[in-house]
Amino acid sequence: MTAARFRALHTHGLLRLANAWDAGTARLIEHLGAPAVATTSAGLAWAQGYPDGDALDVDALLHAVTGIARVIDVPLTVDVEGGYSDDPAQVADTVLRVVRAGAAGINLEDGAGDPALLAAKIRAIRQTCTAQGVDVFINARTDVYLRGLATEGMHVDETLRRAVAYREAGADGLFVPGLVDVDAIRTIAARCSLPLNVMLRPQLQDLAALETLGVRRVSTGSALVESMYGRLAAQVGTFLREDRTALPDPQAMGYGAINGLFG
Repeated sequence: MTAARFRALHTHGLLRLANAWDAGTARLIEHLGAPAVATTSAGLAWAQGYPDGDALDVDALLHAVTGIARVIDVPLTVDVEGGYSDDPAQVADTVLRVVRAGAAGINLEDGAGDPALLAAKIRAIRQTCTAQGVDVFINARTDVYLRGLATEGMHVDETLRRAVAYREAGADGLFVPGLVDVDAIRTIAARCSLPLNVMLRPQLQDLAALETLGVRRVSTGSALVESMYGRLAAQVGTFLREDRTALPDPQAMGYGAINGLFG
């Protein structure tokens, strides 16, 4: 039921996904009215002491997902990067474990690899989950724009070519981080035959315009966790080096309000 509920959020309007990195941030995002919660692979990895980029230990991932699912009631979608393996069967097993830990959806990326490999992973996930009687929303991420994986003028065509392969393999959505050109967004949204997900960038701050262009999902990526680290670094640096401190932070949420999220 949770995956179906999450899938329905992509059928109209613009789904806004603020990306959490642990149970606390996920609960806060839900408390603020989010209809669903997404994880950021970068933030989640950093919170567990790993670098971003398929380096996260799968058991650490599952522990984090279990903790997040315990404190929220809205659908949860988990960024599993490239699946932490090049073996489609092993990726499918990992995703099944993530779903059983409480996820309604996943992000799975092609990175700089062969798009045929991502299609094989998606197909294996769909077959394994169906055989086990579980459902999952598969958001196929393509890094054509983020990594510059097409020749000049061919980014839209390459993105659409991959969208066809991923859709036929069983993907439910298409995520194109790095896509910011208005005409390209409009074209891909109209022709990819999947709900289009983009990542916030300075050029994409008008959310109403994104919805008009046909975007069905927008996510913050690592922007929130980067903001948190930047603010924390400034405060701690001042505290450690300066004779005067600005702490307690006047913008702090407050002990009672935070503690009340979990009562």
